[in-house]
Amino acid sequence: MIRSTYVLTVFAIATLIGIPAQWISLKLGLPTLRWIPCWYHRLCLWLLDVKVHVHGAPAKERPLLFVANHSSWLDHLVLSSRTPLVFVAKSEIAGWPVFGLLAKLQRSVFVDRARRHATGTVNREIAARLTGGDPVVIYGEGTTGDGNRILPFRSALLGAMRETVGEGERGYLQPVSIAYTRLQGLPMGRQHRPVASWFGDTNLVKHIGRVLRMGGIDVLVTFGSAMAVEPAMDRKLIAQSLEQSVRRMTTAARQGRAEITNPVNDLAENREPVPLVAETR
Repeated sequence: MIRSTYVLTVFAIATLIGIPAQWISLKLGLPTLRWIPCWYHRLCLWLLDVKVHVHGAPAKERPLLFVANHSSWLDHLVLSSRTPLVFVAKSEIAGWPVFGLLAKLQRSVFVDRARRHATGTVNREIAARLTGGDPVVIYGEGTTGDGNRILPFRSALLGAMRETVGEGERGYLQPVSIAYTRLQGLPMGRQHRPVASWFGDTNLVKHIGRVLRMGGIDVLVTFGSAMAVEPAMDRKLIAQSLEQSVRRMTTAARQGRAEITNPVNDLAENREPVPLVAETR
C-alpha cells in the first residue's frame, strides 16, 4: 500500500509537470517535444520496476519505420524510453482519460480500424511524421497478443512508406522484438507472461495495478537489421519477412540469448527479390 501510494504520487506530479511542458514544446516547436516523452516513460518504468535491456540499436537512416510485435500497454513505455518516436494507435485511445491526452501530446497517429477506407488518410499522416524525421512505430499484428505467440503481421500500414519515398528514393523498415523475459529475477514462462501482457477483455486499470504490485519485470528489446525499400515494394512479402525476423528474435530472447536478424534474408527465402537496396544495422 505504501509503495502504491508513493508510485501514484510521483506519477501524478510528473504528469502534472510533463503535460504543460510538452504542450509548450509542441506550440513553440522546441527540440524537447521529442525528448520529454522519453524522459517521462523512463520514469514510469522505474516506478513500475520494469527493467529494459537492449540488443542492437535503432537505425540512423531516415525515413524509418519500426515494425514490432505487441502484447501490452507496456510496449509503448518500453520503446519510447529508448529513443524519440511516434506511435500508430487505435482511435479508441484518443478518448481515454489521461492516456488519450498523453498519446496526443506524443503526436500519435490514430487509426479507426472500423473504417478500412481511411487507411489512405492514415498512411498520409504517418508519411508526414516520417518526412519530418520522426521514426514511427507500427505494431505488425495490429492488436495485442497473449505474449506467448506472435500473430500474423498486417501489410496495410506499410503503405505509409510508399507515400513517403518518391521514385529513386529509399525508406527503411526495421524489425523490433519486445520480449518480457523475467519476473522477479526468474525466467518468465508461459504461465507468467500474462503478468506483462494486456490482451482480450482485460481491464486496463486492473492490469496496471497488477504490474505495480508484482514489479520486477525484465524486458529485452532487440532491434534487427533495417531493410531499405523502394516505392514499388511488395508489401505482403515484406510484412511476412518482418514477421519472421521478429518471431526469431523473440524466440531467442525467451531462450535467454540475443539474436539480430536480417529480414532481407527472410525475403529471399520467401520468394524472388523485390525492389530492395542495401540493408543496414
